[in-house]
Amino acid sequence: MKEIFMAVLLALTVFACKKASNKPVDGQKDSVSQTKDSTTTIINKVEALKKTNDELLQALKNKDDKKFSEFIHPEKGVRFSMYAFVDPRGDQHFSKTDFEKYYPTKTIFTWGTLDGSGDPYKATIQEFLSKWVFSKDFTTSLFSYNEIQGSGNSLNNIKVQYPKNDFTENFINGTERYGEMDWKALRFVFEEFHGKYYVIAVINDQWTA
Repeated sequence: MKEIFMAVLLALTVFACKKASNKPVDGQKDSVSQTKDSTTTIINKVEALKKTNDELLQALKNKDDKKFSEFIHPEKGVRFSMYAFVDPRGDQHFSKTDFEKYYPTKTIFTWGTLDGSGDPYKATIQEFLSKWVFSKDFTTSLFSYNEIQGSGNSLNNIKVQYPKNDFTENFINGTERYGEMDWKALRFVFEEFHGKYYVIAVINDQWTA
C-alpha cells in the first residue's frame, strides 16, 4: 500500500515539474512558484485523504463504530452501495445521528439485492459492515486516489454520481485459484466540510455475474 501511495505522489511531482519546464522564460519564476504551490496543495490533499482512508479501514477492522461515525459527513450523512453501481433510490443512507442510533441495535435493513440470485440482502448495520463492507482485510490492500483499480462487468457510476468529489480505492487482487475473479474493492467518497474530509459514500465492488 505504501508503495502505491508513494508512486502517486511521485507522479504528481513529475507532472508538475514537466509543466514548469514548458513555461516561457518571461515570468518563469512566478509560474514555477505557482506550479509548486499547486502541486503541494494536491499532495497535501492526497496525504490527508490517505490518512482518513486508513483510519476508516482501521475503524472497520476493529468494529469501532464510534471512530467510524466521526468521519460521517455532519450534514450529508453517508450512503452504502453494495456494488459499483450507486443507486440513490435503493442504497441505504444514514445521517450521523441515525448511524449512531441504529448501530448498537438489532434493527434489520435491506441493503440491496444480491448479484445472481436477486434476493434482498438484509442485515443489521453491524453485520453489514463486518460481513459485507469489510469482508476482507482491506488494511493490507492497494491504495489509489481517484483511480479505479478493480473493474468487472458491473456498471461503475461513481464519477457520474460524485463528479466533483475525491475518492479513494482499496483493492485486493484476486487469486490464481479463481482466475483472479475473486478480487475485492472498497471505495470511500469524500467531501470537505469546515476544513476536514468526511465520507459521504462507502462503495463495495467485486466481480459480478
